[in-house]
Amino acid sequence: MAAPRPATPPAPSGPSAADSTSPLTPEHVRQREINRLKAKALQQQREKDQNAPNPPSLSRSASQTAGTKRSYTTFSETPSNQRDARNSTPTATQNAQDRPLDAIRPARSFTKYVEYDLSKITDTKGGFLTQEDDPHNKALHSDDTETKPAGMTLKDWERQRLLKSLRNQKAGPFEPGITSIKHEKQKTCRECGTLEIDFKWDETFRCQVCNTCKEKHPDKYSLLTKTEAKADYLLTDPELRDEDLLPHMERPNPHKSTWNNMMLFLRYQVEEYAFSDKRWGSGEALDAEYERREAEKKRRKENKFKAKLQDLKKRTRVEAYKRSRAGGGGGGGGKFGEDLGGGGKHVHEWGRTVENPETGIGVKTCMECGMEVEELEF
Repeated sequence: MAAPRPATPPAPSGPSAADSTSPLTPEHVRQREINRLKAKALQQQREKDQNAPNPPSLSRSASQTAGTKRSYTTFSETPSNQRDARNSTPTATQNAQDRPLDAIRPARSFTKYVEYDLSKITDTKGGFLTQEDDPHNKALHSDDTETKPAGMTLKDWERQRLLKSLRNQKAGPFEPGITSIKHEKQKTCRECGTLEIDFKWDETFRCQVCNTCKEKHPDKYSLLTKTEAKADYLLTDPELRDEDLLPHMERPNPHKSTWNNMMLFLRYQVEEYAFSDKRWGSGEALDAEYERREAEKKRRKENKFKAKLQDLKKRTRVEAYKRSRAGGGGGGGGKFGEDLGGGGKHVHEWGRTVENPETGIGVKTCMECGMEVEELEF
C-alpha cells in the first residue's frame, strides 16, 4: 500500500495569524522609502522627456524594420550632457552639473604642495631662486635678454637683438647724422679731424676719436681695467667710482657672468689724472711712491719672517732643555740656575744690553756663566 503524499498545511486563520507576522525593522523601513523615492524620480524624468518639444530618440522606431538603413534624423540629435562640446558658454549651474570633476579637491597631504616653473628658476650657487623671490638681484635678471619670448619667432627675435645691439653701439640706422656744413657744435676726431667718430665713446668717455686713430694710438686709447688702474697708477676705489673724475664703461665679467660687471677706463684719461697736481704731480713722483710702497712691503715681510724665526728659536731652546732634563745624563743632573760646582744657587750678573746686528734685538750676557738673554723693548 502506497504511503500518503505530504501536502502543505493550510494557512492559519483567525486572530492568531496577524499576531504571528513579525513587525518591520528600521532598516526595512529605510530601504522601502529609498525604493519609493527612486521610483518617483524615474517617473518624473520619464514625464519630463515626454513633455519635451523634440525628445531625442536613438532607439529604433516602430515602423523601422530590421535590416533597413536608419534615416539621418534618428541619430543627428545628440543629447546634451557633459560630453557635448557644443556648449561653449555654459552657465555656472550647468558647469557644476556637467563637469563634476571640477569639484574634486587634492588630498590633505598635498594641500601645501607648491608647483614651480623650472624654466624661470636660476641657480645662484646659494639656492634655486626665481625673479619674484629677489627682484633686485642682477644674477636672476642677467639672462632676460638672452631668452626668446613666448610667441615670437626665431627670426623676429634675432632681428630684435640686432636692433638692440646697434642702438647701444649707436651704429647703423641709430648712428647720428653727419653733415659737411661746419658749425661750432660739430664734433670731429681729436687726432685726425674726421667726422666719423665713435659716438659710443663720445657718450661714455666724452672723447671724440675715430676707430682708425684708436688702432693707430693704442698707448693713449687702450682700455684699462679697475685692477690695472689701482696697481699701475695707485688710484683708490672712490676715485675710480667717480664718474665726473674718471668716466668708465661697464662690460660683463669675462670670468663669470654672475660676478660684478667689469669697469674699463681710458688710458690717457687715467694718466692725465694720475700725473696731475690733484694726485701725484708727475710720473717721477708716481715711480717714487711705487718704490716706497714696494720697499715698505718688503720690510714688513722681512720683519714678519724674523719674528717667526725668533719664536721658533725660543721654542727650540725650551724643547732642548726639556730633553736634557728628561735624559738625566751629562750636564743635566741639577736644576736650572743651580751652581753644581759650589754650594748654593747661581745668581746671574747681567751686563749691558748690546743690539745684535743680525736680528736687531738687544742681548744681555751674564758676566760669570756667559748665558745670553734677548731683551725686547716696548
